[in-house]
Amino acid sequence: MRNRVTALVGVFLGMTLLISGTAVAKTVIRVQSVIPAKADEVVMLKDFAANVSALTNGEVEIQVLPAGAIVGVKETLEAVDKGLVEGGFAWTHYWSGYHPAAMLFGSPVAGAGVGIDNIAFVSWYMYGGGRKLYDQLWSEMGMNIKGLMLQPVGPEALGWFKEPINNMADFRKLRFRTPPGIPGQTYKDIGVAAVAMGGGDILPALEKGTIDAAEWCCPKPDSVFGFQKVLKHYYLQGLHQVVVNADVYINGDVWKKLTPGQQKAMEVSADASLIRSLSYRIYENGKALKDLTENHGVILHDTPPDYFTEYMAAAKATLEKNAAGNAFFKEVWDSQKAFADIAVPFWSGAQMSNAKLGMAHANSLKK
Repeated sequence: MRNRVTALVGVFLGMTLLISGTAVAKTVIRVQSVIPAKADEVVMLKDFAANVSALTNGEVEIQVLPAGAIVGVKETLEAVDKGLVEGGFAWTHYWSGYHPAAMLFGSPVAGAGVGIDNIAFVSWYMYGGGRKLYDQLWSEMGMNIKGLMLQPVGPEALGWFKEPINNMADFRKLRFRTPPGIPGQTYKDIGVAAVAMGGGDILPALEKGTIDAAEWCCPKPDSVFGFQKVLKHYYLQGLHQVVVNADVYINGDVWKKLTPGQQKAMEVSADASLIRSLSYRIYENGKALKDLTENHGVILHDTPPDYFTEYMAAAKATLEKNAAGNAFFKEVWDSQKAFADIAVPFWSGAQMSNAKLGMAHANSLKK
């Protein structure tokens, strides 16, 4: 009798596990990045993926694929929209060709022209109406996509040069790698020979002389790509990407098939990634800059003053032009400006004393 009871209990447990197993089938989301696997941004993308897996008890697995694994870099967004790959990872301004407002989420040029930095941008995104507009962007594009903002990475450096640039006249002599979309176009508007290309193509282009100077991001990601092997003059202060945000794109049908709990786990992991990425960047960039200047012969310079006046004027002109020509662009930019009217006087004013103290400390280290 005892053996029969034991056998029945075993069958019952087996059926329960089978039923449970079918109820929580694993969902695999392949996310193709627009950058190589060695890129520093992939570190935090994998951190996000690990959190999603942990919060869903392994029910949702995000597999990070390098650029070009399934489709070309430029086809990444359309591939996600069509379901050729379940997800993608890039910066929203990469897709400004589909809608100009993409720039206002991925890289609002010159801090949206109103002094928004990456910390203030996260405040606008989470509490100033930005998230709702971000969700609307994909329908404005006609894309079957759910986007999740992941990585604030600004402020980005002006870039790398073979020789010092003393003014904009020196700058205009160079072929300069820039990001795609409006930030890069703004360089063209001030007479710089801007060339857009993917991150993995920059170092080979520098080595071949296809371009003379370049920007990518910040000390850590730049050093991972190895720009210090070719260029030694580095300028930290730039306006083109004071704010930069990388995000992940999930095919809309894949997103809808996730349970509410799984969707919430991804959203919570994405929000956590915002602060984790900011924290990671500050320390990693500090370590990288120290290494670059102490061990690789990299020389830091201050950006020429006429760069700021010229670039800012061109940025405001292109923002106003796009707002006049596109209703959704205007809606997003108006939202950012309204936020800035309230937040920027406080945030920029509060930072001034700390920035001066920080520079005093930095200068003391040179003695």
